[in-house]
Amino acid sequence: MRGTPGAARVHILCAAVCAVLCALPALSPGAATPWGTLGLLAALHTACELPGRRRVLGGSVPIAAGSFFPLLLAAAFLLPPYAAVLVAVPGALVGRVDRPPAAARRVWRASQLALTVGAASWTYAFLGGPATLGGATGGAVPELPYALLPACATALVFSLVLAALDGAILVTAERVAVRHAWRGLPARSVGPHLVHALAGLMMAVLWHSSYGPLSALVVLLPMYISCWVFAQYHRQHAAHRATIRALVQAVDIKDGYTRGHSERVGRASELIARELGMEEDRMEALRFAGILHDVGKLGVPTRVLRKDGPLTPEERRVIELHPEYGHEIVRGIGFLDEARAAILHHHERLDGSGYPYGLAGDRIPEFARVVAVADAFDAMTSTRSYRRGRPVPAAVEELKRCAGSQFDPRMVRALARALDRHGWSAAANTVTSDEEPAGLPRQRAAARPPAAGSPDRPGQPR
Repeated sequence: MRGTPGAARVHILCAAVCAVLCALPALSPGAATPWGTLGLLAALHTACELPGRRRVLGGSVPIAAGSFFPLLLAAAFLLPPYAAVLVAVPGALVGRVDRPPAAARRVWRASQLALTVGAASWTYAFLGGPATLGGATGGAVPELPYALLPACATALVFSLVLAALDGAILVTAERVAVRHAWRGLPARSVGPHLVHALAGLMMAVLWHSSYGPLSALVVLLPMYISCWVFAQYHRQHAAHRATIRALVQAVDIKDGYTRGHSERVGRASELIARELGMEEDRMEALRFAGILHDVGKLGVPTRVLRKDGPLTPEERRVIELHPEYGHEIVRGIGFLDEARAAILHHHERLDGSGYPYGLAGDRIPEFARVVAVADAFDAMTSTRSYRRGRPVPAAVEELKRCAGSQFDPRMVRALARALDRHGWSAAANTVTSDEEPAGLPRQRAAARPPAAGSPDRPGQPR
């Protein structure tokens, strides 16, 4: 456990000792431990974990140690607590570990899952769940739908114990603040664990049926494939976010004058989208559009972006090319889809006097009309070195004044309603223009007032 903080070592050791104590009754004389069922479930769980250490179809199976929870919940339904504790241990010890220290992580994962499955199995036994499954030889019919009640309660305990242990290791090993360690963990996990419990219950019912344990494997394969596909989706989604984060960081390094602006425009765009009732996939695409709306600045010469003083007409024309540069930069990123139009057209005006193509009215894509409002709002409310940010009500009034000529009135109204409903966090209005990246010289351009037509001065010709 070299490299593991002392508090985390103590925490892992305590969890391991508790897991061992929970499993000791299985070894006592007369315990009547169902070793056959225990061994088969442990072997199946280990078999589900091993592909995570191999390459399949060009990529490793994205299922980390202990993530195949339907089988663990089936063990909680089929075994007494002292036996269920042992099912997850072999798979957790041989499963995939992405970061060092590997030994500490494996011991922790084995202990965590052992305690979680043990608590779930104890809950199931306490609520009389085994009696609802029927006889072990298939002589009795499962008591459905009554069997669902103890199964759902077991899934809830499974989720809460797992979340509690996850939060504890974040505090001791990762030094996450206590007030943040458990935030959102139970809410995110209860739903999926209820689904896993239904699959585990189905396995348990088939296991006790006249067809025997082999029939339970009918549930195992499709569930495993479903978990694999779901994990693939999340891995792809994480890759999308990493791509966007890299582009935004590149823009922030080049133009630190507006650092943090992109993320706030993304948040404001999402607020507008939610108020307009957009579907989740379009809402996410719109947030991406807001975050990447200024990515074209990567194509603008740094000397122009950082110029100390007014821009010449030629330099203004160069900066006004950034929407087209941005569109070209993201052209090959397929998942952005509708967001590309917003990147290209977010400086168009409703009256047709914007750029780059002078589109007017409904010819301006909807995403671009949303991002234009979010962009201007953040520019007005953000504090810069040459002026303090406007209060939110004053910025909203300015947007309303320019609605119909520069901005789409519907988008302005949506933002106003969203701000009334949710507010605008103080974190979104912090000073960003004077915060320089480590190792970079301080930018003199931070003191340059905005050129006419920038989002800082809505209503000026663009």
